Amino acid sequence: MKLGQWVPAARELLSARLVYGEPVEQDGTVVIPAAAVFGGGGGGGADGGPLREGAGLGVLARPAGAFVIRDGSVTWVPAVDVTRLGLAAAVTVVALARILGRR
Repeated sequence: MKLGQWVPAARELLSARLVYGEPVEQDGTVVIPAAAVFGGGGGGGADGGPLREGAGLGVLARPAGAFVIRDGSVTWVPAVDVTRLGLAAAVTVVALARILGRR
């Protein structure tokens, strides 16, 4: 696959469809999930020799929350990463134990 053929594929991948999920409706409430998406890539060029092409693409996506539409009003409900909160609490406890243990 040529480098020029990767660009449309990358555009499709990094579209708003990746950030916003399909709306889900139940009992008059609509939920639109959203994610924080980061990505990038590319490559190609010539170094005085034959033309060389290459491509790479990296994407990181994490749940960010959801828009909830109910009775004509929209609210944002953030996603809570319990694993990340637990890890932060464990690191804090270990750091405090080391600091207090030195006294």
